[in-house]
Amino acid sequence: MGTPSFPHLFSELKVGSVTLKNRILSSGHDTVMAENGQVTDRLIAYHQARAAGGAGLIVLQVSGVHETAKYTYHVLMADNDDGIPGYRALSDAVHAHGCKVFGQLFHGGREIMESQDGSLPVSLAPSSVPSERFHVMPRAMPLSLIDEVIAGYGSAARRLKEAGLDGAEIVASHGYLPAQFLNPRVNIRTDQYGGNDKNRLRFLRDVLTAVRQEVGDDFVIGLRISAGEESEDGLTIEETLDAMRALNADNTLDYVSVVAGTSATLAGSDHIVPPMNFPAAYTAPLSARVKQVVDVPVMVAGRINQPHEGEQVIATGQADAVAMTRAMICDPLMPSKAADGLVDEIRACIGCNQACIGHFHAGYPISCIQHPETGREQLYGIRLPAKAPRNVMVVGGGVGGMKAAVVAAERGHRVTLYEASKRVGGQVLLAEQLPGRAEFGGAITNLVSEVQRNDIKTVTGVKVDAQFIEEHSPDVVIVATGATPHRPQLELIDEPTVLDAWDVITGADVPQGRIVVADWRCDWIGLGVAQLLAEQGRKVTLAVDGYMAGQRIQQYVRDVMTADALRAGVEIVTLVRPYGADADTVYLQHVLTGEPVIVEDVAALVLSQGHDPVTELADSLADYHGEVHSIGDCLAPRTVEEAVLEGLKVASEI
Repeated sequence: MGTPSFPHLFSELKVGSVTLKNRILSSGHDTVMAENGQVTDRLIAYHQARAAGGAGLIVLQVSGVHETAKYTYHVLMADNDDGIPGYRALSDAVHAHGCKVFGQLFHGGREIMESQDGSLPVSLAPSSVPSERFHVMPRAMPLSLIDEVIAGYGSAARRLKEAGLDGAEIVASHGYLPAQFLNPRVNIRTDQYGGNDKNRLRFLRDVLTAVRQEVGDDFVIGLRISAGEESEDGLTIEETLDAMRALNADNTLDYVSVVAGTSATLAGSDHIVPPMNFPAAYTAPLSARVKQVVDVPVMVAGRINQPHEGEQVIATGQADAVAMTRAMICDPLMPSKAADGLVDEIRACIGCNQACIGHFHAGYPISCIQHPETGREQLYGIRLPAKAPRNVMVVGGGVGGMKAAVVAAERGHRVTLYEASKRVGGQVLLAEQLPGRAEFGGAITNLVSEVQRNDIKTVTGVKVDAQFIEEHSPDVVIVATGATPHRPQLELIDEPTVLDAWDVITGADVPQGRIVVADWRCDWIGLGVAQLLAEQGRKVTLAVDGYMAGQRIQQYVRDVMTADALRAGVEIVTLVRPYGADADTVYLQHVLTGEPVIVEDVAALVLSQGHDPVTELADSLADYHGEVHSIGDCLAPRTVEEAVLEGLKVASEI
């Protein structure tokens, strides 16, 4: 064991009636692991893994305080006693590792993501002011319903306390119901809950009073709030600070948890789970301002993925504790590794958002593209030793091949990894070269480190064929040979310049003039290549065959990449496919009407049209005497997530 290098991060923190063993917390985030509003064994296993990994505090995902708080079909609910046993089981599992656990008390107001049965629900708000992002027009809450919801906060807190939790966090962040009451542009009431700052604060004050009356003084009450909603009609930092000064004077809070952004707009919502384009710990200056106006501990969330970042935030007095939620989604053992000085062994989050918030938005349990064990703790949380060690040959050093090699080695197999090129990493080596995507390369760095720690023999610059495999005669062959760019059939006249996205990324000579990027995938490749070319001074038309650029990638990533591309001058044409090209014209076809869309004065056409699987090796091993498994793009071209997951699955079974 090494020597702890982060004295501030690993010091105790008194929060109300409890003491945290360190300053690292997993902040509230939906997991899509609740069922029928209740805690499940899967959810318990998920949080238990982070508690066992050394977290000081786990804040559970939001718990609805009233029937009208069901903003998704998979929300946790604390509006009746039926959920108490599940909360108690979760609390016991987390406490067993010396970790504290708080629940979140939630009502989203007008922020309704989806219905329970396909029919649109009645959404509520202080006033009938619409939500831009979800296109919801809420009903103004009558006083009787306000009273009912406030009482719901109190009774929900009581249930959490009865279940053995250590505290409750009232969610007033991201434009949810309490923030809607605070916001003078959303709350246009003229009764006792609107009209001036004091009245607009009344709802939150009444909620805090109701909660404290139900739980007493030996139960922590915190508040999560956006220190600026980063939106046209959102709460400003000054309005938030004014509210915090008033609440601080009331002495009702034990801590404040600071974030940024709002759910109500596209740009504001990007701060809910900021992607890699945002700087590390960018919200720390906001929490520092909150610390100046309150007398209780202040926590902060926002792209704090590395222990040295958390240490710096606390050491400089910007916050008292740091949320490192995605860091622990990617590596549940991050706190214990940092405490033991094993920083180089931490699997660093790259802020891709694909399998965490991306899964949530798609309605699936969250996971991690680098660590697919996350969310699957009951299946893969423990690495089971192999019944008998076998000789395993992994062909292909992309992320899928490396994951397979690592898992197989950890289970006791003898593993050799072969890569035809000079470097391992596969398509991630291309992804990291696009604007704003450099951090994606961390997926390679993390896996290479794991390969080295497991003493896996890695051979680069060797192209493996069937004869090579026959000569070495491994017991198991895992084929991870990847894919190559797909070229659709096009009508080409007069030898136009046609390149693949890979060509552009690797530095091919691109003519000056207008470039058309034809994007079939509607993912980060087309957007990234278009921005890259625009930043090099080209005029760029990004032609996508979907409804929008980046349609297939997580919303927050898409928002930021689209904004960056537009700022760089990229023109975006939607719902078109490439048809042909000549020396100076690209011919597109509208995917709905079939009509031609012509782009003139074009110097080159760049294709981002997906990939073809490289199956030659796998096909040649049809009669091989040992086991043969294909994973990743050579099985079917998809993304990093599927390649790594299949590497885990196959290597766990051999």
